[in-house]
Amino acid sequence: MTKKISSLSYSISDLSKEFDITTRSIRFYEDQGLIAPSRKGQTRIYNQRDRVRLKLILRGKRLGFSLAETGRLFELYDVDKTSATQLNSIMSLISDKKSDLKQQLDDINAVLIELDDLENNCKDILSSLENNK
Repeated sequence: MTKKISSLSYSISDLSKEFDITTRSIRFYEDQGLIAPSRKGQTRIYNQRDRVRLKLILRGKRLGFSLAETGRLFELYDVDKTSATQLNSIMSLISDKKSDLKQQLDDINAVLIELDDLENNCKDILSSLENNK
């Protein structure tokens, strides 16, 4: 069992267990430049900033944001600590995501209507076949 490196530092296995993801996923986010642990030899040492970013990456994924979109928001935050630009960008991404989801919902509802019609036609045909026996 791996112990926390310090009260504000975490090992890769600490974060893997905390967020229920693989260490490979964490290394991938590191390769993408989304988190940047320090190193002590071969050991990665993650700080509180990395932990918060990992949490935000996973939340973004759950909400349907791409890693590129999440990375862009991190970059904006790093440049503009007042967060005005970041918040406007988030609002734009949210609007786009909601629009996409509404379109998907409309598409799903249209397919469900078509499937209901097809199902009813099949039932009607089966009923008429049974009545003609």
